[in-house]
Amino acid sequence: MAIQAPATRPVNPRFSSGPCAKPPTFSLDALKDAALGRSHRAPIGKSKLKDAIETTREILGIPADYRIGIVPASDTGAMEMAMWSLLGERPVEMLAWESFGTGWVTDVVKQLKLDAVVKTADYGEIVDFSTVDFDRDVVFTWNGTTSGVRLPNGDAIPANRAGLTICDATSAAFAVDLPWDKLDVVTYSWQKVLGGEAAHGMLILSPRAVERLESYTPAWPLPKIFRMTKGGKLIEGIFRGETINTPSMLAVEDYLFALDWAKSVGGLAGMIARADANTAVIGKFVAENDWIDFLAADPAIRSNTSVCLKFSDDRIKDGAAFAKAVAKRLADEGVALDIGAYRDAPAGLRIWCGATVEASDLEALVPWLVWAFESEIAAQ
Repeated sequence: MAIQAPATRPVNPRFSSGPCAKPPTFSLDALKDAALGRSHRAPIGKSKLKDAIETTREILGIPADYRIGIVPASDTGAMEMAMWSLLGERPVEMLAWESFGTGWVTDVVKQLKLDAVVKTADYGEIVDFSTVDFDRDVVFTWNGTTSGVRLPNGDAIPANRAGLTICDATSAAFAVDLPWDKLDVVTYSWQKVLGGEAAHGMLILSPRAVERLESYTPAWPLPKIFRMTKGGKLIEGIFRGETINTPSMLAVEDYLFALDWAKSVGGLAGMIARADANTAVIGKFVAENDWIDFLAADPAIRSNTSVCLKFSDDRIKDGAAFAKAVAKRLADEGVALDIGAYRDAPAGLRIWCGATVEASDLEALVPWLVWAFESEIAAQ
């Protein structure tokens, strides 16, 4: 007997954890003023790039003496630039609790060949920051996009640390209030919390990070695309919008639109409130159904963007196959796209709850989760 499908569908079924849903008011017409066919070095191109940097500073509350650069290759490019340019001056501690953090460990240990202290935690947990030596350079992700966890705050990071803190903040920037005084390098990509287009990353440097760049030369060669100094001085133009390589002015226009939308919903506080409200919809659903749970058991470290769920029903015979079948059933119905768990993560679902998602769409989604689960149980 077929399980009765819900009558209401999400207006926007895009719950992917990256690239993420566009802002609700997005349309291609919003990009009509893009500087297409123009040099990014022309006054119009420089103006738009500088606007993107300064509006980012305004919304995120980034200190005036921090540099903000638009760099190639998304968050990955920004993190690689930071690690290859800054690490090696002192001992390094690498923290990882999901696949992207594990990737940074691989790059530092196997590519840069640094003898790093590596601390890891299982999916759904984070490393105990009270054990971290911040006299070393410390590399970590703030929000574990593939595991649904995040650092609750920066309290464990000392103000008088000797090392640099290098933070991959994709899935966190614009969804949490980052403590800038505790962070020396922050990276993120446009296609996460703002729902922007991919291929560009943001690299934010504290004065301490700039001092390191100007006083330290790595032992390894640096590709041109990673170089941020010339003659021992920071290339300031990179942080005024004079990008290392040619940016997409269409993607820049899209980012400017997303930043304006963020301001329209209350800036950072409004973005956080929207993500928290979205996550609360899923929290209520989990509390009301004993066959599903958060991957992160501790509420204090649960992400409010990349919400990861696991099935906890004894009737399920093959967890990975079951989760994949549920995600496919929802996608085939057109009610939830791209919500299967990340390929390296435990089997389950991953639902993006960032600010560009409407709470009403999540409220419409949860009955479909019940429908898909019951239908798949019946089909076993």
